[in-house]
Amino acid sequence: MPIVSDMSFDLTTIWAFIIAFAVLVYVVLDGFDLGLGILFAAERKREDRDVMMNSVAPVWDGNETWLVLGGGGLFAAFPLAYSLILPALYAPIMVMLLALILRGVSFEFRWKAKTGRWIWDLAFITGSFLAAFAQGVTLGGLLQGIEISESGRAYAGGWWDWLTPFSLFVGLAVVVGYMLLGATWLVMKTEGGLQERMRKRAWPLAIATVGFIGAVSLWSPFLQEGYFYRWFDGWHTLWAVAVALVVLGLAFVLFRALVVHRHDHWPFFAALGLFIVTFAGLGLTMYPYIVPTEVTIYEAAAPRASQIFMLVGAGVLIPIILAYTAYAYWVFRGKIDPDDGYH
Repeated sequence: MPIVSDMSFDLTTIWAFIIAFAVLVYVVLDGFDLGLGILFAAERKREDRDVMMNSVAPVWDGNETWLVLGGGGLFAAFPLAYSLILPALYAPIMVMLLALILRGVSFEFRWKAKTGRWIWDLAFITGSFLAAFAQGVTLGGLLQGIEISESGRAYAGGWWDWLTPFSLFVGLAVVVGYMLLGATWLVMKTEGGLQERMRKRAWPLAIATVGFIGAVSLWSPFLQEGYFYRWFDGWHTLWAVAVALVVLGLAFVLFRALVVHRHDHWPFFAALGLFIVTFAGLGLTMYPYIVPTEVTIYEAAAPRASQIFMLVGAGVLIPIILAYTAYAYWVFRGKIDPDDGYH
């Protein structure tokens, strides 16, 4: 019996890590893609917009693979959490999915349009903004808590419970953070005037992103009693200090790379670091809850046999996805040329 209990614990934790990893990879890969789409509005020349799109054309349509893996993994490994979270956040999730569809369609049709290209440009900008904002609102709605029934098996809240000042604030924070990723991506991938404009836009976006990280970090502990205990009770304060120092250190590296040393690659990697550290902080805030602070990952987990069966498939597919994703980014690792493409 103790062996089975330990095995169940291990499997549940492994699946929680797999889903968190899939969501993180989606955020860092599709984040700069969505941010680039929002920054599209600031560029008026067709040539510059073409370069921006070409910089992500070889890789953009593979990023949603991780979103599907995260959502499908949640349904399969934590069905109770899926049945509680989805009804509570249907509206922002549906907006996100429809925006991603609009964005994907506009990406393809823009190249074919002989007239009216501005319509597809507008659709690309709108889809990118709505997708980013809806992701932030979804995160904020989850962090602030979901009302569930006394049985703990059904959502008991209303249709608009997700719509609060905190969720809207997190939505705006994600938009700004994605714009930072998009700007630093273009600093790394482009040359000339477009690169310089993105470098100038990146540092105020970096300041705003760090400000949003700090504001959300100070706001979220007061949403749930468990959050405050996790970060500010006794020795737990060390976690808060450590995360804050890492964020400030990455911000320092980002600013110096952009303004002082004018690196092409380091600003993007530092911006990615900010997202990774922030995501780790969110994990520390929520763990072991998957529906804060009502349902733990152990209470929401699928039967052990199902977890083992799915883990076999995940053990085969995830390395393959990682391999072809890494290969695609490696092949298209150079600068994008307006005339010749990648070089």
